[in-house]
Amino acid sequence: MLRVAVVGSGPSGVYAAQALVQQREVPGVRVDVLDRLPAPYGLVRYGVAPDHEKIKSLTGSLRSVLEDDRIRFLGNVEVGTGPLTTDRLLELYHAVVYCVGAARDRPLGIPGEELAGVHSATAFVSWYSGHPDAGAFDLGGVRSAVVVGAGNVAVDVTRILARGAAELAPTDMPAAALGVLAGSGVREVSMVARRGPSQGRFTTKELRELGTLPGVATRVDPAEAALDPAYGDPEAAAALPAAARRNLEVLRGWARPDTGPAAGEERRITLRFYLRPVEVLGTGEGRVRALRFERTAPDGRGGVTGTGTYEDVPADLVLRSVGYLGVPLPGLPFDAAKGTVPHAAGRVLRAGRAPVGEYVAGWIKRGPTGVIGTNRPCAKETVSSLLQDAGALARRELARDPLDALRAAGLRPVEWPGWLAIESAEAELGLSLGRRSVKIPDWAGLRGAAGLA
Repeated sequence: MLRVAVVGSGPSGVYAAQALVQQREVPGVRVDVLDRLPAPYGLVRYGVAPDHEKIKSLTGSLRSVLEDDRIRFLGNVEVGTGPLTTDRLLELYHAVVYCVGAARDRPLGIPGEELAGVHSATAFVSWYSGHPDAGAFDLGGVRSAVVVGAGNVAVDVTRILARGAAELAPTDMPAAALGVLAGSGVREVSMVARRGPSQGRFTTKELRELGTLPGVATRVDPAEAALDPAYGDPEAAAALPAAARRNLEVLRGWARPDTGPAAGEERRITLRFYLRPVEVLGTGEGRVRALRFERTAPDGRGGVTGTGTYEDVPADLVLRSVGYLGVPLPGLPFDAAKGTVPHAAGRVLRAGRAPVGEYVAGWIKRGPTGVIGTNRPCAKETVSSLLQDAGALARRELARDPLDALRAAGLRPVEWPGWLAIESAEAELGLSLGRRSVKIPDWAGLRGAAGLA
């Protein structure tokens, strides 16, 4: 029997576990899926916006994998620090597949970024998604917000800031976060990109949602959009990928001069283009008051160049959403420039060599690219490499059931029944608040619900 540990229970980890038990080349594979959190599903639980119920429903297919008799979920288990080092894992399992994602956001790298009111979009998403490591957000006094970025995460946080409380109430958003957003005074959200509308990284479905929010007017500055060569030139637009052409169609529908608030307009979203952040401007009390941008222009090679013209955009809140980086895991090699673990087809490389036993999949392998479904072929490639090594891996004899060893080391794993107890507690909490289900957002609450109090 081949015993494998998968570290991380997000989509890449679950897909790796599924590929391991469903293959027929090596019989008798058993998989333990370890996670630092007591709850499974990774970014599907803690990264997908609460109002995106269709995407969140992916947990149903992930659940069916984790309920397989050949797979065991062990939450509340941290790898790399404390008693469970990477070396210790290799003593307990024939092979380890690391699927730990990319947990760190890229900074803007500009003066004033340390001012109060400047945050990563990652931190904001973690807060409204109920991640137990998340800090608190106070939107009191915030009237205008600037979101820097042009991807789906930027679209998500823009939408959540502009949505009305009544639309968020049916979701599983933690009660405290819902209360803050319900009392929010945000009236203007600017989503700003340094390049043009044809180069946005958002998907059309998510982009369109910004134009469907009740009481929210969505606008694009037509003069800025026109700087994009593809915006007004049908031939240039025809050369774009289909997704970019669809995005341009949506943005053209929102292009209009700023004539002030329209009838029934409670909040406004403005999509800005060809602006590069250069400095965060603060008040005397050390809070953000505006973000200074340099106007950019297409350089003819797919990039942009600065024009020397600047604009200050008022902001009581700044959220940066300019990409993610992996975080080093103690005991594993790490490429700091790429934010990934060096690998060859998923095999971890140490000093250019790939000793059998350690593997990577997901964002820590390839970087933060693709959508949720991209993790499936990525995991399959890694599992294929592992199975090619199965003969060498199975020669090692393992001493005991890893779960016994984890408990003997003082760890308190949350097994699948513990997770089901958390789900039940969240359903009860939702019922008490007149909602379907409400997330428990703190460590003590999660562990207590799982029976570890």
